[in-house]
Amino acid sequence: MGQLGLFGEASVADLARTHAEARALAASLPANLYFGTSSWAFPGWQGIVYSRQESPAALSRDGLREYATHPLLRTVEIDRSYYAPVPVEDFQRYAAQLPEGLPCCIKAPGSVTSAVFRGRTPTPQANPNFLSAKLLEEELLSPLDATFVEHCGPIMLQFPPQPYSFRLSPRVFADRLSEFLSRLPRKFRFAVELRDPDLMSPEYCEVLRRHGVAHAYNFWSNMPMPAEQEKTVPLSHAGFTVLRLMLPPGTSYDGQRENFRPFDRLHEPHVTMRRQVTEIARRSTREGRDTFVIVNNKAEGSSPLTIRALAEMMVP
Repeated sequence: MGQLGLFGEASVADLARTHAEARALAASLPANLYFGTSSWAFPGWQGIVYSRQESPAALSRDGLREYATHPLLRTVEIDRSYYAPVPVEDFQRYAAQLPEGLPCCIKAPGSVTSAVFRGRTPTPQANPNFLSAKLLEEELLSPLDATFVEHCGPIMLQFPPQPYSFRLSPRVFADRLSEFLSRLPRKFRFAVELRDPDLMSPEYCEVLRRHGVAHAYNFWSNMPMPAEQEKTVPLSHAGFTVLRLMLPPGTSYDGQRENFRPFDRLHEPHVTMRRQVTEIARRSTREGRDTFVIVNNKAEGSSPLTIRALAEMMVP
């Protein structure tokens, strides 16, 4: 450590202090509460999560080992699987860096959850693999079962907004979702995240209840706030709970990314969101449900610091 230089030594000291404070907080939190971030490859987290400056590529490859030493970070989301299949070797490398019992939330591929192919042609084209249980099994579930099953938390089924001509009515979506969920293996836990508020119908809620699938209460640009979502999809409909904190209402992903880089401080704390999330998490854990709270940098500026603030609010 003596070769890190003054800046590196300060970061190590900052991190030690952060861990000590976080450890005291973590000791007061419910054992079934899992805070984590939506990815982990951010050099700006030096002194917050990491002890030294590393490139995003290096952190993506090997950063989980140090990430998992942070007392408040008890889960993490693997989101790259949304964009392309993750090689088995990469899942093996992640598993080698994680301590026993740390569950990961893992995104299902967009090739299964989007009704259209995006970016390939000037106009959207129908995706023939939309809601294909077979493709989900091939691209994600089988590799997980072979190499990563001990670290599998909820599988996240994120449904993005669709172009107008490809939108399904809430009833048709619920029916097709039910058929899809009926074909999935029971050994995995699944959670559905909607990005279109029109699909959050009573029929949708009943489908999730019937299949034991969680609704991901999200903090996302054009979705109702988490407390409003819970009025339609109550906590009691599933045996576990997922909250995903992504974007404040009315903001864009690209805009928040540019405004908040390098994600080393809180820019826009959202008091209402924090209050609603901690209230849902408090009830969920009290009722015995594993409760996963996944936070993105774009929610407030720095996901580990948002988690710290939420943890402080959770302490009795």
